[in-house]
Amino acid sequence: MVSKSRMVMKQCQKIACLVIVLLAEGTFVHAKKKIDEPVFTLANPGVQTTIDYEKFGVFENTGTPHYVYKISDRKGLSEAAGEGVYPNTSSLLNDPQYKKALSAGELNGRSWDHVDTPDIQNNFYMWATAKEDGGTKQYYSALMLKRAGLTLQAVKAFYAEVIHFPKTINMTFWKSPWYPAVTAIDQIQFLLRTHPELGLDLKDAMIRIENKYEDNIGEKIFYINPGRFVRRAHKESEFRRFDLTTHPIQRQIGQGKVVLRQYDNGHWGLFVDSAPYVVRGMVYQPTAVGRTPDDGVYRPFRDWMFSDLNKNEKPDGPYDAWVDQNKNDVQDSDEKSVGDFQLLKEMGVNTIRLYHHGFSKALLHDLYESYGIRVMMGDCAGAYAIGSGASWDIGTDYSDPKQQESMLASIRQMIEEYKDEPYILFWVLGNENNFGVANNSRKAPDAYYKFINQAAQLIKSLDSNHPVAICNGDLGFLSKIKRDCPDIDILGVNAYRGDHGFGDSFWRDVSEILDKPVVLTEFGSPAYSKYVSLDKAEDLQANYLKGNWQDIEWNLGGGPGIGNALGGFVFEWIDEWWKAGSPPVADPSVHDTTGQFGGPFPDGWSHEEWFGITSQGNGKHSPFERQLRKAYFLFKNELWDKKKMAARKLPADPPIAQ
Repeated sequence: MVSKSRMVMKQCQKIACLVIVLLAEGTFVHAKKKIDEPVFTLANPGVQTTIDYEKFGVFENTGTPHYVYKISDRKGLSEAAGEGVYPNTSSLLNDPQYKKALSAGELNGRSWDHVDTPDIQNNFYMWATAKEDGGTKQYYSALMLKRAGLTLQAVKAFYAEVIHFPKTINMTFWKSPWYPAVTAIDQIQFLLRTHPELGLDLKDAMIRIENKYEDNIGEKIFYINPGRFVRRAHKESEFRRFDLTTHPIQRQIGQGKVVLRQYDNGHWGLFVDSAPYVVRGMVYQPTAVGRTPDDGVYRPFRDWMFSDLNKNEKPDGPYDAWVDQNKNDVQDSDEKSVGDFQLLKEMGVNTIRLYHHGFSKALLHDLYESYGIRVMMGDCAGAYAIGSGASWDIGTDYSDPKQQESMLASIRQMIEEYKDEPYILFWVLGNENNFGVANNSRKAPDAYYKFINQAAQLIKSLDSNHPVAICNGDLGFLSKIKRDCPDIDILGVNAYRGDHGFGDSFWRDVSEILDKPVVLTEFGSPAYSKYVSLDKAEDLQANYLKGNWQDIEWNLGGGPGIGNALGGFVFEWIDEWWKAGSPPVADPSVHDTTGQFGGPFPDGWSHEEWFGITSQGNGKHSPFERQLRKAYFLFKNELWDKKKMAARKLPADPPIAQ
């Protein structure tokens, strides 16, 4: 059990994760990349690189809930498919490498014990012969082929999931439904996008699901079109952007400093002082080692703004942090204090995420005026029982008028205090409240989302200059957001789906169901894996974040994707040592490697104390020491480098108002 005070402040309870790990693979789509050397080879990869399914069977009722693929030549289809691809179940049994592993006793145990281990070859053998339902077995077989670098076979295997098992439903850690065939399409698109040398596109593949984001499994209706593979020239895969502002504006939200515009092609853009703005964000909450909200005194939301341990009348982290370049946990003579704000600026951050609770306005003014960084300001809206007046044990009740009044008063205070501040970008309500942590939103989603809309209406009555976002846990209750939150302008999402990003289906579903722009209010990965060294774990974290940001960039307005992305916030700036376990197990002075829950992370677990793209070293020089991880330099030197962004035709930040 996690203690009450810990959970109250535990912003990093993550979204409805799939219990899968998508290890790093791929570069940006315009890069010329050869297929990686595979981890192992297959004795029988099949006689077709992409299967001509019409040769071996018949598609019936495509695009409807009655879709089915009827096999007429099972032997021929098996020969075309090869190992790990349904309906081929016999080739692998004759594979000499499989027989060797089997006789050596390396394939003992459950298939679920072979999802995230570093022995990818044996993981594949376990799943290709698993006694699981066909859809689950096929998906994980494909996933292991992907990890092994057997890209063409992985594409075939993921597509077999779509063809044969499109209605499979599994449950996530958070007890919400996950659809492997939908993710299989996303995985195929990711692989083809990051391997343009394959010369393939998957056209028209679509699985639409009525009531997709509702928890009740029995109410799902699937409309299935498996699509088809087509050949394309290598140059057709190059990343291309166009000038969105040359299109007619279809609608505009807001008339003030910050506005949203949707164009006639459906794409969205965020504009600040008439200039296009892409959110390059950071979740910033630099908690010192040894501090924890469990003591009932420390407040992570705001206390970092006032910490001045060296008595120089400046906040420690923002101005006095220093970089331990050689990682020896000593401040050498050439390692001068530089401060987090300067490091964030050099990284390319233009926005940080904060929740209002007695901030220093002077500090935020300097953040904006000296470093060019704006703020997405939020109110918890009853998350973790914050602001509602409810006790933790009972939690926020969104149908209680007294609690509503208390939460609206908190929101009103935020708007009236900060609405005229030049650093405000937009407002955000909640923090994945729909997971129901110390609130009843999961049991009473109608009451919750109607309250959020009421809060949005209040904000707009007080401030017309800034849009209003909701912070949702993944896409849970998306249809209810559409119905009950018409006054929300931006869908904010905390999403952790894997190194491939969020998937084409993510962006398309938001566009088709909600038709609002999206900002990723959290995305990230821990810099720890129990299977590899810390140095290698940094590589995995960086590659994960790279795949996430590239997916966001692909879907920005003016890009080749859906066009409804506004940017996103990396979770998070620095490791927080208080988040794992609970007393007497937890110790905020220990960098705990305990995994809190399963998810699509490098070893299959969310390691809550390791999400920072900077670390605090051995903790002895906290809150000052910073060891910059590889992800920091990935953003600084590549993804958010101004020259490289300009080459990709991404907009520069608007000038800072003086």
